[in-house]
Amino acid sequence: MQVEKQNLYTKVIELLNRARQNVVQTINNTMAMTYFEIGKMIVEEEQDGKEKAEYGKQILRELSERLVSEFGKGFSETNLKQMRYFYLTYSIRQTVSDEFENNEILETSPKTSDSIQQTMPAQFKLTWSHYLKLMRITDVNERNFYEIEAIKNNWSLRELQRQFDSALYTRLALSKNKEEVLSLGQKGQIIEKSKDLIKDPYVLEFLGLPEQNFYSESELEQKLIDKLEHFLLELGNGFTFVARQKRITFEERHFKIDLVFYNRILKCFVLIDLKIGELKHQDIGQMQMYVNYFDREVKLEDENKTIGIILCQDKSESVVRYTLPENNEQIFASKYLTVLPSEKDFIKIIEN
Repeated sequence: MQVEKQNLYTKVIELLNRARQNVVQTINNTMAMTYFEIGKMIVEEEQDGKEKAEYGKQILRELSERLVSEFGKGFSETNLKQMRYFYLTYSIRQTVSDEFENNEILETSPKTSDSIQQTMPAQFKLTWSHYLKLMRITDVNERNFYEIEAIKNNWSLRELQRQFDSALYTRLALSKNKEEVLSLGQKGQIIEKSKDLIKDPYVLEFLGLPEQNFYSESELEQKLIDKLEHFLLELGNGFTFVARQKRITFEERHFKIDLVFYNRILKCFVLIDLKIGELKHQDIGQMQMYVNYFDREVKLEDENKTIGIILCQDKSESVVRYTLPENNEQIFASKYLTVLPSEKDFIKIIEN
């Protein structure tokens, strides 16, 4: 009987939490759609004006005064300008790509009034604050990418800001051809093969470690475990944590793999080794051994080949290229940064 009661409590709590989330989502959708409609009305009124520039200022000033007196300070001239820009930015396209919207959004979107539905190019799934941030991204493909990823991964505004500051779009785009880069802006990050998981560099500024290597590999590992939720977000879609310092033994010799994850999308283990300083060819050989062991002794028949990622402070591309086979699809070496670079520094890192 006690177990039945506990099951009932759990089910009721889950139901209430889902209902709460749905209410919040509905409010966010309605706010964004309403602001879009206000922006549309302002633009259409301006287009009808004879002296557009001055007429536009007058419209915003008078409308703001009326709305502030009735609804409060959320309708200042500045906010109305943002709503106007919101419409101008999003009216020329759907909020996300056709494929993503049709498959992911319209099926779950709450119903809205006919007047708004007829003028809206698509449903909005993020908060107004998210869209204020997205509107400041001038490149359309990049803006689309962050919008799709924020929706898919339920990013908070803070996480959206962090992913943008860490140049996630640029880091993913570096290893892709033109068609694949375009796809980022249409579908977001799609993981179909091992290389799709990899970023270079990884940005670990959330650890609070100094830029210099005044810390040990064990301290770096402990920090990553302490901030595991943040690290999983940086790793990307589909990762679950399996183990740290995973011991493997053969011929009475013991080895320890720093971190073991599993990627549910690719259905494979992902091994991560942490290195302070410059990557050596011996480090790559060690990871090759770990990957081979997992492939032969741990993975199941229906699982895909193990992926190994070596995170290092510095690396020689030549050492990596000549140590690994030409058709390598399992072992990758990426730099990691423990501080968030300035935009100027990021450009240098990417160019190098």
